[in-house]
Amino acid sequence: DKEVRAIFLRLFAQLFQGYRSCLQLIRIHAEPVIHFHKAAFLGQRGLIENDFLTKVLNGMAFAGFVSERGPPFRTCDLFDELVAFEVERIKAEEGNPPKMIKHVRELAEQLFKNENPNPHIAFQKVPRPTEGSHLRVHILPFPWINECRVQELLQEGLARSQGAPPATRGDKKCVVPAGPPVGMF
Repeated sequence: DKEVRAIFLRLFAQLFQGYRSCLQLIRIHAEPVIHFHKAAFLGQRGLIENDFLTKVLNGMAFAGFVSERGPPFRTCDLFDELVAFEVERIKAEEGNPPKMIKHVRELAEQLFKNENPNPHIAFQKVPRPTEGSHLRVHILPFPWINECRVQELLQEGLARSQGAPPATRGDKKCVVPAGPPVGMF
């Protein structure tokens, strides 16, 4: 499945190459608004008559894409690197299927590493109890749970969590690379 995802990653990187140069940050509101200039993007790429890309750009999914990926300072990922730095490589591989397949496999490996950052850490399985272990006398039965005490602990935890700041993931934010301008394509 990682290779299929890598193929789609390449496809969308090719479709949206140069999209960052058509983003406009409007700061007249309390919160900055990011606007994508569709006409400039299609015009500079010579794809004004392309119905498929026009429908993609007019869709709700692309609007979400722009709002999520538009900010100039956020956590970068593999897609950002592809769009910014791999333009020439993707273009050169169009007529060479073995190189394209090699690149897809490299991307799939990176996707796998992103999802499994520590593959060497193995989870130890809990061993099954030996035969007749339930007959042993030295194992004490599980104690009954005091419902009142459970409720007290829950209330204490809720009281502590209301005053605590929300937990956030420690992603490293950076300036998103713009990549080459749209007119290059």
